[in-house]
Amino acid sequence: MVRATCRAAQAAAPAGVVRAHGETAWVPHPCHGRPVMKEVDLFVIGGGSGGVRAARIAAGHGARVALAESSRIGGTCVIRGCVPKKLMVLASRCSQEIDVATAFGWTVGERRFDWERLRSNIAAEVSRLEAAYTNGLLQAGVSVLYDRATLEDRGVVRLAGSGEAIRARRILIATGARPSTAEELPGAELASDSDAFFEWHLQPARVLVQGAGYIALELGCLLQRLGSQVTLVMRGTTVLRGFDNGLREHLQQALFETGMAIVPRCTVTGLTRHADGSIQAKLSDGSSAAFDAVLRATGRQPNTRELNLEQVGVATTASGAIVVDEWSQTSVAGVYAIGDVTARALLTPAAVREGHALADTLFGGRKVPVAHDLIPTAVFTTPEAATVGLGEEGAAARFGAIDVYEARFKPMKHAMSAQPGHMLIKVIVDRASDRVLGVHIVGPEAAEMIQLAGIALQMGATKAQFDAVLPVHPTAAEEIVTLRAPTRRHG
Repeated sequence: MVRATCRAAQAAAPAGVVRAHGETAWVPHPCHGRPVMKEVDLFVIGGGSGGVRAARIAAGHGARVALAESSRIGGTCVIRGCVPKKLMVLASRCSQEIDVATAFGWTVGERRFDWERLRSNIAAEVSRLEAAYTNGLLQAGVSVLYDRATLEDRGVVRLAGSGEAIRARRILIATGARPSTAEELPGAELASDSDAFFEWHLQPARVLVQGAGYIALELGCLLQRLGSQVTLVMRGTTVLRGFDNGLREHLQQALFETGMAIVPRCTVTGLTRHADGSIQAKLSDGSSAAFDAVLRATGRQPNTRELNLEQVGVATTASGAIVVDEWSQTSVAGVYAIGDVTARALLTPAAVREGHALADTLFGGRKVPVAHDLIPTAVFTTPEAATVGLGEEGAAARFGAIDVYEARFKPMKHAMSAQPGHMLIKVIVDRASDRVLGVHIVGPEAAEMIQLAGIALQMGATKAQFDAVLPVHPTAAEEIVTLRAPTRRHG
């Protein structure tokens, strides 16, 4: 079985030889002709969070596993998504912390933010995590191949770079998703997508952000708090389509209070470059303005191009997502898919859980299902927005008679400062069974709170059980267990 490590190790070894754990292994070189086919129990295409987890767990069960990644181990989340984004979000909150500190008696000196230093520090942390992911694979016994893999036949994978064919008893596609393109937009090449955002070497003073989902809001918000002037353009009237309406409205008002300009019911119709380097953006409402950067965050597309899915017979949706059943099985026996490439739940934890469950099911001797109907999630804006379960509108449509408990208050941390905004805590309850159907929070540490609330909802907790919990005082989270009277009732 082939074993490979990082590119640095490859560069240090003779052509065709890769060292791993002190071993010397033969890796066929493209110039040596078409190599003899190897065989593994599981071949994973894609080295993101889901693919890495599946490979490690499968190898831990004793399977012979190979993983191919054409870019960097860690995928979108580690390299150009969740991790670098959250680090930038934390950086963007430092200014607010300074403002709050003065209210608590601190004297703060000169403020100066260095965008390039932040980028450099984040790049170092991302590289550290990438190395940790890679070492974890190698220590588990996984063969790591830096190459692009495609399906050649049922049970056969072909490596594009080396030309090597590998026979696999089972194949897992975990290639994730990529930012949606906008070739039809005049001047589309002048805009950056969320991948390119992390390569910006200079902080733009004026930024146009198109979109109103997770990525648009998180990147737009952190830019605004780092000192850029952000204009958010969106098709709808309220951000975060699909979330609880009360949460959406509360968050949108909070973003507006930070100074972000929000333009609803509007799209970008064209981009042109000025002689001074700025970008002129034309909007569907007839207006036009100049920006230093344009960021498009209008969705993501499954990464299924160049996998030869049609040749093997793997079914996909109109958007290119791979069709799978509850066990991540595709339409072709022995071929599986997890994560964003299936479009079931575009969240890293979902991909990780799917990968772990699949490895346990295939090689661990036990069938492990993954439920996608109760997923805690957070939007790392400032303030944070987090949710688990049904929103008010969805709960009323599904259950009819529901009670809505709601609290809005200023966080204690901001009680003595001039920081604007209030927290929102909202609990949705089925009146017939008293079961808690949803929890929605906007405010500091909302993500931390929703993780614990998710445990309660997964266990089917009732409002009476929430009420029986002794509150921790003084905290914001205590409001979740001290909401006594319904704010609204449906049905």
